[in-house]
Amino acid sequence: MSYILIKNGLIYDGSGEPPYQSDILIEGEKIIDIAPDIEHENAQVIDASGKAVTPGFIDIHRHCDIAPFTNPHFGEIELTQGITTTFVGNCGLAPVPSVPSWRKELYDYLEPVIGRLPEDLAFETYEDYTKALEAADLPVNMGFFAASDSIKVALKGFGSKAYTEEELEKAQEYVKDALAQGAFGITLGIMYQPECYSNREELTAVVQAAAGNGGVLCTHIRGEGDSLVESVEEVIDVAAKAGVPLNISHLKSTGIKNWNSKIFEAIQRIEQARESGQDITADFYPYDGGSTTLQSLLPPTIMEESFEALVKGLSGPEGKKRLRSELNKVHQGWDNMSESIGWDRIIISSVTLEKNAFMQGQTIGALAEKLGYEEPSDLVADLLVEENGKVGIIVLSMSQQDVDAVARLPFTLLISDSLYGGDGKNAHPRLLGTTARFLNDFVIKRKVLSMEQAISKMTYQPAKRMGLEDRGLLRSGYLADVLVFQPESFLDHADYTGKHDPCSGMDLVLMGGKRVLSDGNLVDRTSGKLLRKGFK
Repeated sequence: MSYILIKNGLIYDGSGEPPYQSDILIEGEKIIDIAPDIEHENAQVIDASGKAVTPGFIDIHRHCDIAPFTNPHFGEIELTQGITTTFVGNCGLAPVPSVPSWRKELYDYLEPVIGRLPEDLAFETYEDYTKALEAADLPVNMGFFAASDSIKVALKGFGSKAYTEEELEKAQEYVKDALAQGAFGITLGIMYQPECYSNREELTAVVQAAAGNGGVLCTHIRGEGDSLVESVEEVIDVAAKAGVPLNISHLKSTGIKNWNSKIFEAIQRIEQARESGQDITADFYPYDGGSTTLQSLLPPTIMEESFEALVKGLSGPEGKKRLRSELNKVHQGWDNMSESIGWDRIIISSVTLEKNAFMQGQTIGALAEKLGYEEPSDLVADLLVEENGKVGIIVLSMSQQDVDAVARLPFTLLISDSLYGGDGKNAHPRLLGTTARFLNDFVIKRKVLSMEQAISKMTYQPAKRMGLEDRGLLRSGYLADVLVFQPESFLDHADYTGKHDPCSGMDLVLMGGKRVLSDGNLVDRTSGKLLRKGFK
């Protein structure tokens, strides 16, 4: 059996308690002792003097669903951030289940979010997906959720019609199948097509299929701007009636007029529900901008029976005219970002055609003016048609004060919400730098949180939310997912202007007691495992 002895480190154990000086002894894949002045004659000694020693970071919200099969950089951008465990199937979006009749449209729809899927890479069932992940060389640990948007696409495509009774039963069976394969719960993407058409009763019925196994509902709410409070109330109600714990994904308030107001109303609703005994947490990312798809900016009335028809419906003068008209209307429960933040705060981040590559990194407002468009929405229509809907965007939609308010809450945890679409050259900086930015900006520079609080939001709190009983803390008997780094030297190097370098300063990453990153360099890409709830 191999032994590793980490000496003289400042231990942030993940609990949120103040750090302490100590040594850590690892045998095989587990921590076996934490105490001062440990000696072991057979151990490989790592001197952590002047450095922090923490549990591996856990990011429960990335969109790297197919990265193990398609992305040659998968592992590098995660481990240089200290991320040892991640979860996929978020926002109701996943490549599974993919039925032949809707596979191409589903893959086109998902491409800006999870990346390009070859059509021969097909996961019709959750068993197909888990077998593929089990067979893959995983650089990080991965867990997964049942993704309800993709389930609805498999059963009835992208249209606006509600489930029939028979279809609802099939949707519930898909959820149960995912749980039987080890899913950690279910995700909703109520902002996205086709789930944006689902009412509260339908959502509750689907989520109820996940009740009773200890899994959690993680949900992208219906609206994060004008309808934020109502959208938070909706998912609180769905979770309560379905009988499942709730985690609200990337809790935030978008739209300039909503800054410094709506978020506090939403927090109040969450706190009231928690005080009444409901199990609710939320997560956030440490940026004042988010990322999504250009298609998500379209009013729900623009959506057609299929993704393909949606794109075709935007072509020509009539398509542009219709989009202009619908953007000028008020749609109940839908947040109009073109109005709430403006085209000058919406940046093109990914396209698929070489001729449009110059647009990446520029705002829609600036591009429309440069290219001679009378209305920015006309550019949106043309671009979606040319790119077959496969366009990613960054939206500078938030107030830093609001982000800080969410970060300070005792029941929130850190995520990245990283998208893997496009070539990565103009990706949102959170893909590459979330954890380092969080510590550097929120702790060291602005002192929004203490170091121990911030570490807990990346380790124990996400582990607890997901029910990971042997990760997230530095404790004897826990798996040895361990980081060693100097916090002041752990830096992010990605921004909105086109700088997309990975983090620097992560000295050592151990996963299950194996050295996977040393002095910022990957030394092992195969030590990750597929995490399956209820499986040993």
